[in-house]
Amino acid sequence: MKDVPSVAALRRRKSVSTPLNASASSAGALISNATFEVPQFQREYSWGDEEVADFWNDLRNNLNSDSYFLGLIILTEEDKRKHVVDGQQRLITLSLLATAIYHEAVARGRKALADRIQADFLRAIDYDSDQMDPRVTLTDKADNDTFQAILEHGLASDASLPDDSVSSRIVRSFNFLRDKIREDLKADPFKRLGRWTEFLTNKLYFAVFVHPTPSSAYQVFEVINTRGKELTTADLLKNYILSQTQPAKRQDRYSKWQKISKNFSPEGSNTFVQYIRHTINVECGYILPKDLFAFLAERTDRVESTDRRPPKPDEIMSILEGRLSLYLQMADPTRAGPADADTLGYFSAFNKLGVTAIRPLMLAILETPESQAGLEHFLKIVVQRIVVGSLGASSIERRFSEAARRVHLDRNWSLAAQDFRDLVPTRDDFISQFRRKSFNKNTISFIRSSVIQKTTTPMISGTLHYIWPRQAGEWKAMNDEEGLYWASTIGNTILLNLDRRPKQANSWSGFKNLMLPNAVSGEWSTRIGHVVEWDASSVEQIGAEMAEVAGDIWC
Repeated sequence: MKDVPSVAALRRRKSVSTPLNASASSAGALISNATFEVPQFQREYSWGDEEVADFWNDLRNNLNSDSYFLGLIILTEEDKRKHVVDGQQRLITLSLLATAIYHEAVARGRKALADRIQADFLRAIDYDSDQMDPRVTLTDKADNDTFQAILEHGLASDASLPDDSVSSRIVRSFNFLRDKIREDLKADPFKRLGRWTEFLTNKLYFAVFVHPTPSSAYQVFEVINTRGKELTTADLLKNYILSQTQPAKRQDRYSKWQKISKNFSPEGSNTFVQYIRHTINVECGYILPKDLFAFLAERTDRVESTDRRPPKPDEIMSILEGRLSLYLQMADPTRAGPADADTLGYFSAFNKLGVTAIRPLMLAILETPESQAGLEHFLKIVVQRIVVGSLGASSIERRFSEAARRVHLDRNWSLAAQDFRDLVPTRDDFISQFRRKSFNKNTISFIRSSVIQKTTTPMISGTLHYIWPRQAGEWKAMNDEEGLYWASTIGNTILLNLDRRPKQANSWSGFKNLMLPNAVSGEWSTRIGHVVEWDASSVEQIGAEMAEVAGDIWC
């Protein structure tokens, strides 16, 4: 479970000007005296198997203790409900555990004990309407429906839920806790139910801070979560944007934010944070990743000096909504969207080369006339740079982002292109490096496809194979030292309609008989087949010939 800041630390932070009222409370006293809502700015329930197992083990191992401290919970009050500023993961998981105990008590005929658990942890009576309201409510309707169904029925299945959804995590957490409780009760159900109920009600403690100013809750959330387990830029930005939204419009904005964010995976190369960075860089130029939230939230004391105005929350939402469909196609050109077939070819090319830092510039170029010519121009620069030197990931990202802003403001990509002339090699230098440089398989597949198809946006087909393989015991014409030098160069590769190399193809004759006939359309199979013996000079010669063709395409 994540670390929590001290009261003193919270009071020292400039963004929290109102002191917090602190108290210690048993879980039973705290939950039975209020109803709780997890507000929109909170991160969704994120505990997985490991965190829930730790939670269970901590409680199970301290069941016989006089008291056990569960950690910090920070609340504020709005519309007669307690809003959970921090501590929602523990509060929801505790509610799931109480639910499991409640339904076991009902099943075993312990009605009085079951009624006590329900009253203290699960349901509150509305004295005006005689209605039973849930003690804890989640903001997202679908997730709250799942949560309340579990509390009501004590049964849950995630069979129809996406594996990475919040609802699915809630279901898995409940099922884990239910199974653990049933196992724990086997020895003496009557006694153990009583002990668990007493422990949760009277011996489990929270440190409770109630913030008296609801409007400051968003700032409290930000302060807390820049310590301990760090939230992502997206989590903090959601908090900030909702804090600047009128209460009546907050639910609608929350829904729009969720709709955008659900298009991105939590991990990998295509994340929501990356999308935010790339779209903001179009408007504002390069902002250091560590400074992005502080820049957007106008925490000027935490940002590298800049004279650029950050977009306001309404503008941020407009930017994120407006560029979403096109950006999703950049990440996955098979998706439907606004880009035409030729533009999708450029998206695929940059993806094959593994260059995502250029996306802000691509977004800006697509706002200009003759955008495909602009994409073509910068694709050539990228390939030229990969061949002759390297892109230099950190510096090139800054340059692409600054160029994106200039293109966005000028609505003209050709002016920004002049700033990249230092990256353009001569044709002779390109060819010289191309024929002997080693590349990774994705890069070779892309560039070789461009050569055999004579286009900068080739359709990649087949599987790349090395003609001389790295384990080539029967290959007499080329020794290991020569082979290792030339193996990953363009001259020693070929695209085939074979996923795997046959065992008998570890000699030149075996390769020609078993592999070469499976070359993809357009491959240099005839030229390669005329080679008498595949040695270092043959690789160098084929590479030189391919380099000449590549020079015509890329220079």
